[in-house]
Amino acid sequence: MSEQIFTNCTVGGPVFVHVNDGRIVRVRPIRLDESDPEAWKIEVKGKIYSPPRKTTLSPFVLAERNRVYSEDRVAYPRKRVDFDPDGDRHPENRGKSPYVRISWDEALDIGSKEIKRVQGTYGPAAISALTSSHHNWGNVGYKRSAFGRFFNLLGFTDVFDNPDSWEGWHWGSIHTYGYYWRLGCPEQYDLLEDAMKNSELLVFWSHDPDSTRAGYSAQESAIWRVWLKELKKKQIFIDPFCNYTAARMADKWIAPRPGTDAALAEAIAYVWLEDDTYDKTFVDGRTLGFDPFKRRILGKEDGVKKTPRWAAEITGVSAAVIQALAREWASKRTMLGCGARGGFGSACRQAYGHEWARLMVYLQAMQGMGKPGVNIWAGVLGAPMNARFFFPGYGDPIGRITGDGNPDHVAKKTAVNPVKQRLYRLLFPDAILNPPVHWLGEGFCAQSIEQQFIPYTYPMEGHPEIKLFYRYGGSFIGTMTDTNKWVQAYQSPKLEMIVNQSVWMDPETKMADVIFPACTSFERNDIAMFSETGGYSNHASSGCNYRVVVYEKKCIEPVGESKSDLEIFTLLADKLGFRDDYTDGGKTEEDWI
Repeated sequence: MSEQIFTNCTVGGPVFVHVNDGRIVRVRPIRLDESDPEAWKIEVKGKIYSPPRKTTLSPFVLAERNRVYSEDRVAYPRKRVDFDPDGDRHPENRGKSPYVRISWDEALDIGSKEIKRVQGTYGPAAISALTSSHHNWGNVGYKRSAFGRFFNLLGFTDVFDNPDSWEGWHWGSIHTYGYYWRLGCPEQYDLLEDAMKNSELLVFWSHDPDSTRAGYSAQESAIWRVWLKELKKKQIFIDPFCNYTAARMADKWIAPRPGTDAALAEAIAYVWLEDDTYDKTFVDGRTLGFDPFKRRILGKEDGVKKTPRWAAEITGVSAAVIQALAREWASKRTMLGCGARGGFGSACRQAYGHEWARLMVYLQAMQGMGKPGVNIWAGVLGAPMNARFFFPGYGDPIGRITGDGNPDHVAKKTAVNPVKQRLYRLLFPDAILNPPVHWLGEGFCAQSIEQQFIPYTYPMEGHPEIKLFYRYGGSFIGTMTDTNKWVQAYQSPKLEMIVNQSVWMDPETKMADVIFPACTSFERNDIAMFSETGGYSNHASSGCNYRVVVYEKKCIEPVGESKSDLEIFTLLADKLGFRDDYTDGGKTEEDWI
């Protein structure tokens, strides 16, 4: 058979997938041709800058073929050898015992009977389900779509995500500049052109743009930093590690001890106050509460002046370097880049990381944030774009199949979870092992600042503890904090049944009683836009040089007996008696697309 080429899209960019005799032979970036729209152009000092006529990929996408055919693929339904749903379950052996292959009928029968048993015995709140932070790309197959519709119709104890990529910005900077729509992260619109035309200095603090790529935007922005270098924009990197972008682009690398970034920031503010080099007009006319901050920096409250010498002992950066950095920053129109989307960075994901995030806002406010060339810009978003063109991301209600009854949305049947009990992802093991647990905030608090102060308790009064846990893709063992607790929770007899639906045999997959094998996005149909997440991160496609909407074509048949997530949930809904509601009256995969 001659080679076939299919379009698809991954978390790391859109691709052409080459298939020969039913097997993927290579994956490559998409090249644009004459039929595609022209590229945007930015003119600086008489020279036109415009991106190449192709898309780029994150490095890991080049290994997608290997991931599809990985020896760790879950190709068939499996059951733990010492798990008997009608007898001994041996939860203490989760993660230890091997598995035996079973049929889809047996797997779905066990799953559906256990769901019915737990619902009937304890109530729907005794069922909980949890997704990974990210998933295979595609609006129909994404976690908020096929998964969300199924469990909202079923009813379950939902688990709030924590903003693990930008904790400090979410819990800190929001209370500094009052901006919660992006969960604490700053806007990035049109800042590439602003930086190229107006900035003189770029400070990348806890930021490695060539590696983090705005999350989903591949290597689209790499050429921007080449242009900025050509335009003589000095680049300073502040990071304990001489990261990959710094190794290639840095004019100066400053390495504070891990966890000491806040002290460095306070010392910079001290120099500006002493030198009188901050923007008083902006501070007086566009900020509130500056005087208490000033008093703290000058040591009026605690008797400790936050001088460069004071910070040097904490950070390991010499007082002379701190002073030189502060003075150069104040003397030039400076863009500050803090992590993958302007408000990320490892400095915000450590103890008291919210203080660093708040200080980043303070520093740029002192220099007149929003003036030409002065802003918080990650250098990976903010390309020119036509915001009048809309295509939904997975975070948009219209971009997923859950539906809210709005006739503009793709689903007519509303799928709203009737269960009010909630859990917080970081507290999941403690909730299983040592309930009750208490916390403040709804996880992603993007509707109001006040959401951060809503109190929650698990279990809610009159609600059962979780008895059946459905894990959907990915693994937090090794990525979350104190993950030995996750193992202990999985092995607790309080969890009577665990289902895992996954593509690969991840660490958490090995904790399941029954495993449902899912296929990759190369083995199903879907649709999505390159890098467009929607929702709280709307217009994330501005991290790309082109806005590319991809019909993700099924390139090969699913490996083994794996199935698409949509098909698995459809079959399970059929066993549970709500297939018609789940499919919204019989919609197929293509109908949803």
